[in-house]
Amino acid sequence: MDYKAAERIQDLQYFGEFGGVNPSISDSSTYTFLTAKTMFDTFEGNTEGCYLYSRHSSPSNLYLGEAMAQLEGTESANVFASGMGAISAVIMQLCDSGDHIVCSRTIYGGTYAFLKNFLKKFNITTSFLDITDLDAVTRAITPKTKMIYCEAISNPLLEVADIASLSKIAKKHDIPLVVDNTFSPLNIGAAQLGADIVVHSLTKFINGSSDCVAGAVCGTKDFCLGLKDVNNGAGMLFGSTLDSLRAASILKNMRTLHIRIKKHSENAHYLAEQFEKDGLKVVYPGLESHPGHELMKKQMNPEYGFGGMLTLDVGSLDQANALMELMQKEKLGYLAVSLGFYKTLFSASGTSTSSEIPEEEQKQLGLSQGLIRFSIGLDNDIHKTYLSMRHCMETLGILSPVSALV
Repeated sequence: MDYKAAERIQDLQYFGEFGGVNPSISDSSTYTFLTAKTMFDTFEGNTEGCYLYSRHSSPSNLYLGEAMAQLEGTESANVFASGMGAISAVIMQLCDSGDHIVCSRTIYGGTYAFLKNFLKKFNITTSFLDITDLDAVTRAITPKTKMIYCEAISNPLLEVADIASLSKIAKKHDIPLVVDNTFSPLNIGAAQLGADIVVHSLTKFINGSSDCVAGAVCGTKDFCLGLKDVNNGAGMLFGSTLDSLRAASILKNMRTLHIRIKKHSENAHYLAEQFEKDGLKVVYPGLESHPGHELMKKQMNPEYGFGGMLTLDVGSLDQANALMELMQKEKLGYLAVSLGFYKTLFSASGTSTSSEIPEEEQKQLGLSQGLIRFSIGLDNDIHKTYLSMRHCMETLGILSPVSALV
């Protein structure tokens, strides 16, 4: 495994127009050409290093795309105005009417809705299944299947996908494996494990400051160029263009990603271990009780830990809501969707980020109404945080009080 992603990002060096340590931001929507022929060639896709129109590309977006390619170890990467912009562009680039997709049963609600509901308009169907059941994945593939789609660590149940084995299945059937690696940048090198295309919501851990929405597609040079093709490129024609100012901001934040991911993982691991000792129903890939623990150890980059996401099931939606409201009141974090922020974020997935999935299907997946998804923050004293969270649970009767906590 190649675990040098952080070093590759750090080694990227772009000087600003006047020698600035950060690259200059391209604040233009359109670009000039010295000759008419160069403009024609650019429209035809026969030139490199020329900028046409910011919906096609811009210097700021190119810099961020190069950093994302270094992160995942792919030939190239394109950036988008949102994670869903990236995901939908990939799917529509690969699929035609009548095609079929094999997909994990537990994925982000927006992706689920796009695959199950929106794609009906184009007669594109999806088989949702347990992505950890490799035999089921193989059985689901038909001559019309155009991709296997999964999340490296699933939202919100934190199932761990066996990317290397899924890649073998995909290659055997000559279809791409598309992996959403939003929950585990640096923790898992999806492309290194065999993913053909890796998508990210840059909004989350990669940006890390919850001040913008963005996405990325990492893959081969040909695929990324195809997404920007003026005649047939889904990225180009859907118009989901990332603003240059935001691209420049995200690129700066990527410089600290390796530090932040280590701390997110360290804090989440500590809390998960303490909650498990307390007898709570906690799910975290770093716990030996997690069904995917050994697989995660096999395919993770140990330097960056098991990730910053964990879940707690407190039994009911009322209990979940009461706990989240109390934790927010006690300044332990925010009752909010999204993840990767410096403060802990928490939400009841069944009624928020997974609400697109019908409640009956949620029950089949094991997603209870009392499940809380936590994106653990960068708290300096995580033991103090644990004691405060435990006190909130004792107040609500979720945990019995303990006379003395060390």
